[in-house]
Amino acid sequence: MNNNISIPQYIENQTSYKIKVSLSELFRSLVLAARSAIVFIKNKKQKTIDEQFLERLQLAVTEVNSCAVCSYAHTQMALKMGMNNDEISGFLTGDKSFVKPEESKAILFAQHYAETRGLPEMETYEAIVKEYGKEEARIILAAIQLMLMGNMIGLPMSALRARKKGKPYSDSSLLYEYGMIIAAIFIIPIALVVSFVKWIFGRPNIYFETNKE
Repeated sequence: MNNNISIPQYIENQTSYKIKVSLSELFRSLVLAARSAIVFIKNKKQKTIDEQFLERLQLAVTEVNSCAVCSYAHTQMALKMGMNNDEISGFLTGDKSFVKPEESKAILFAQHYAETRGLPEMETYEAIVKEYGKEEARIILAAIQLMLMGNMIGLPMSALRARKKGKPYSDSSLLYEYGMIIAAIFIIPIALVVSFVKWIFGRPNIYFETNKE
């Protein structure tokens, strides 16, 4: 990692997962991320929502999951966007003083989405649609879904990185770390097919708490 980029020490030095992802959770996140990537890329061109706002949402998701690899990558992205170190660190540590009033509901939803591992309560998303409108709510959701997917892949990568530094996570194993990373590669094509089928049948690109297995 670039020594010029720093992340909060408690994330850098953690010795266990804040959340430990299952294969089914990873698969679900990949299914949702496929369509969200299209929405996210479209927003980059049309700039319906400011990219710094979306980056703050993604930092908020990463704060919930404490993914070291993602924290590093998004700190670098945020700095390139013009965000300052204090603001970035604030979002990665859960400091609410950097949350703008007009973005607060979206930030809270991002945290809720991450805490429920992609199975939010339906009412919480409906509140976002009411607050920001259907189009902007979809972009907000896309940014959050992409970040959660990134976290779910990044967490075992973070554990593997810690292992290589001689500080393995107490609740991890080499089999789990490599297994999840390799599994992600192999199930991406299946997730793309499932996502396409959901789109063909007009299914919304979100699961709710009621969809728990």
